[in-house]
Amino acid sequence: MSEARFTGERLPGSDPTHYAVDLERHLAAYRWVATRAAGRRVLDAGCGEGYGTALLAEHARMVVGIDRPEPVGVATARYRAPNLEYRVADLERLDGLGERFDLVVSCQVIEHLPDPVGFLRGLLAVTAAGGEIVVTTPNRLMSVSENPYHLREWTAPELLALAAPVLPGARVLGVHGSERVLAYERARGAQVQRILRLDPLGLRRLLPEAVVKGAFAFFSGVVRRRIRSEGALPAVGLEDFRVGDDALDRALDLLLLAQAL
Repeated sequence: MSEARFTGERLPGSDPTHYAVDLERHLAAYRWVATRAAGRRVLDAGCGEGYGTALLAEHARMVVGIDRPEPVGVATARYRAPNLEYRVADLERLDGLGERFDLVVSCQVIEHLPDPVGFLRGLLAVTAAGGEIVVTTPNRLMSVSENPYHLREWTAPELLALAAPVLPGARVLGVHGSERVLAYERARGAQVQRILRLDPLGLRRLLPEAVVKGAFAFFSGVVRRRIRSEGALPAVGLEDFRVGDDALDRALDLLLLAQAL
């Protein structure tokens, strides 16, 4: 299996047209992590379709990506390298892996899970002493659309407060976008608001979960096609993103960095 139907739950790695900006945003965090991966055994917890895991394998000694069967099937078919492995595993039972890694990464996963604190404990359990943990998640202050797959999003202070009891000494950085990226986000937000105006009473919240998720996947495509047709879809690259500790309220994504003691 080399392709997967877009459900809205995870970002596809095979649509360089409509989701190009979103994909570069995700890869920005992976590129930053890659600078810390040299010579290390790395775990990518919640690897999705595997594009970020494969990027890490270009730098690390060994990388293991774990997720549910469908995305692991896509990743395994699409990316191959001697130091790259994908496995099916339960992200809420990471201690079952029975091994530890020098660098443990989880990008855009924690917001999907019902027990985020338990997930952080699980990440710590599979991190070797002195190893690092990197977790990314959307910044609630910069989200421009509802996402039925996200159980919770955080601000930087909220994320740090969540992590501090489990990961003492953790700090929060931000994944920042260029003005071109921010303009795209504003255009995306405007399109989302146009659609939400069709439901002024919020009746969508009364619909069955499956219907809401199906509509989210459909309208995600509609929004991006409209942006493209209006010429508001920019060509972006690695130069359009940076990771820093400044202006965290305006960061697109938050990056939690901690060390296992």
